[in-house]
Amino acid sequence: MWQIILIPFIGTTLGAASVFLLRKGIGEKMQRALSGFASGVMVAASFFSLLLPALDQTAEEGMGKLGFIPVSIGFGIGMLFLLVLDVLTPHMHMDNHEEGLKSGLKRTTKLVLAVTLHNLPEGMAVGIVCAGWMYGNTAITFTGALALALGIAIQNFPEGAIVSMPLLGEGVPKGKTFLYGMLSGIVEPIGSLLVIAASSLLIPTMPYLLSFAAGAMIYVVVEELIPEMSEGEHSNIGTIAFAVGFILMMALDVGLG
Repeated sequence: MWQIILIPFIGTTLGAASVFLLRKGIGEKMQRALSGFASGVMVAASFFSLLLPALDQTAEEGMGKLGFIPVSIGFGIGMLFLLVLDVLTPHMHMDNHEEGLKSGLKRTTKLVLAVTLHNLPEGMAVGIVCAGWMYGNTAITFTGALALALGIAIQNFPEGAIVSMPLLGEGVPKGKTFLYGMLSGIVEPIGSLLVIAASSLLIPTMPYLLSFAAGAMIYVVVEELIPEMSEGEHSNIGTIAFAVGFILMMALDVGLG
């Protein structure tokens, strides 16, 4: 189980390590492709690894056609949770210098803080799925939890690069850019462990928790990643990358789960 918890963090770390291989920052087309790919992975993970198991559990509990109610509530709360956090903290795509001055924070600090914030629901999602498997939830399998962790790790690789490479372009030393990128993902295993530690109390509300994590992840996709992949006159690259990411994550979840 420890290995699963650490997989997303490893993905972020590997992405941050790209500063040692690339001399220049990520180009606009590559940025759109990475954002599109990450969007596809997260949408597929939200549906196949989180929402479907939540609906399956409500069916097992005898809720029948009313099973959508707890799933809808959890999904809505997850979206609202990220909305509140986004209002209180900077956005990942905020790079306007004047806005940076108004906030009173350095741009580098804002960027790391924003990505770290958006890594939290992903860590919680892995912890929730792992807790469900540990406590014998028949709708969740070990391979399903592994698929979710791998999918998030794939999504985290470009995210780690998105943190590190722009900082490198601003003149920050490579060692520091790598450290910032790596630390942006440390919240994920911490979030997973916190959820697992409280899992004995949370298991009865598993459908709510699974859909909560899905809502939070979908919010990140709609608010942050899709706008980034659609920037510019031509967005075909981002759209194609979205399809590739979605298919890959679906194959991982269905094939391994």
